[in-house]
Amino acid sequence: MELHQVRYFLAVASTLNFTRAAEQCNVTQPALTKGIQKLEEELGGQLIYRERQLTQLTDLGKEVLPMLEHTLASAERARRRAMEFRRKEVAPLKIGLVPSISALLVLDLIAEIAKLVPGLNVELREGSTEKLIDLLLEGKINAAMVGDVQDIPPRIDEWLLFEERYVAVLAPTHPLASRTSIGIDDLRETVLLERVGCDVAPKIQRLYFPEERPHLGHCSGHDLHLQYMAAAGFGVMLAPEHMPRLPTLKTIPLEGDPISRQVRLLAVQGRRYSPALDAFVKVARLRDWSIEMPYRDMPNSALSETASVLQGTQEDGELFSAKRSEGLIPTSPLRLPSGITQSR
Repeated sequence: MELHQVRYFLAVASTLNFTRAAEQCNVTQPALTKGIQKLEEELGGQLIYRERQLTQLTDLGKEVLPMLEHTLASAERARRRAMEFRRKEVAPLKIGLVPSISALLVLDLIAEIAKLVPGLNVELREGSTEKLIDLLLEGKINAAMVGDVQDIPPRIDEWLLFEERYVAVLAPTHPLASRTSIGIDDLRETVLLERVGCDVAPKIQRLYFPEERPHLGHCSGHDLHLQYMAAAGFGVMLAPEHMPRLPTLKTIPLEGDPISRQVRLLAVQGRRYSPALDAFVKVARLRDWSIEMPYRDMPNSALSETASVLQGTQEDGELFSAKRSEGLIPTSPLRLPSGITQSR
């Protein structure tokens, strides 16, 4: 099936006149008739009934009409999208996040990239670390931000962004809310709210509950649902310090900060980076994640440095993978300061 055949059929379907349809398609009438006949042969039946001055669709023609309209519209959209991409009017960027990393962490990065890459079009995906690595290798996402990860495949580049601790999130009316810190024994005696698919859950189990399961209460696959449950007094949430929280909740550190994780950026080695991905990697690595509010705007000096790096790496309209040896970030982990809250 050829697109021009579909276009010929749709023109006849809309005009019910072969002469006007040929003029609309800018072809001769015999060429239009031949194209429709080939389409009918492929579909196995007559699409248009023509007798003297009467032209109308057959039952088969009426049946396939909406599907062929959709086919042509999809092809036109694909053509326009490809043209926009070639002209750099659209710059797709697909980012994967593990469930415990808030999308808020990347929103300011995206805002900075939009200043450097016109037409930025971002898609966020959520999944486990293993799933995100698979999506990276399959080319279905461009980059991923993950927590602690073991056995990263050799084809994956990784960059340490920062290290952060986990804290207890609970209602002000909870019995533990008056504590300055919460210890292991306290957690063993309280109800914990479970984040389904949490990538840090095995570490919590290993550190706090090596011989018994924690006292789990309600559960959800969404952090906001758990926050509402915590605000209602249904239990205590263990959450990363950067996570945006309801203003009605209280945050209390864990004694000795026993639970922490390193947040890393992942991308596939050896692949050509699009302008959007190259900008995202460089802005993320240049960002000072140790400042008081890690989700605030990146300093202008860092933005200027990013712009100069981008200009220096462009070649034939495409940007290439940054190497670890560029040294755009310190090699030591950056720990978030204590007491970070988020009100917006």
